[in-house]
Amino acid sequence: MRRLLLAALAATSFVTCVHAQSNASGPLVTPSGNLQFVRVDHDFVGMLDKEVFDRFGANTLSHFDDVGSADDTVTRMLVQTESGPVLYDFRHHPPLVQRSGKRMTVKRVFWQGDEVVMQSSQGWFRFQRGVLTKLQSSTTTYH
Repeated sequence: MRRLLLAALAATSFVTCVHAQSNASGPLVTPSGNLQFVRVDHDFVGMLDKEVFDRFGANTLSHFDDVGSADDTVTRMLVQTESGPVLYDFRHHPPLVQRSGKRMTVKRVFWQGDEVVMQSSQGWFRFQRGVLTKLQSSTTTYH
């Protein structure tokens, strides 16, 4: 537990690519098209260029964005839903949609290569290639 706490402190102290939580509904520019979130009944609908690609339940819209440095487009996004975080990868067309399958509230997100590391009230998790793994302890510095 102590090692996990030290790893978490190191990650939060030295990491500069932590992306803040946003509630912007769009339009947001992605490599797959212009993204817009629209409230429909009790759900949100994700639309790319006015075409629906996903629907999820949530009281409020909340997401973390991975922004490409070259042209400031949103390449990936982690969206908070009632059933848990959902990863959108806009580098694919149509975008890749991966559901974590674990209900949790995400506090912070770190983007590292093809993995997403997130902190929740239940601890630290890695989400990579559709698999959610609880992290025990790590000496990896995420940035």
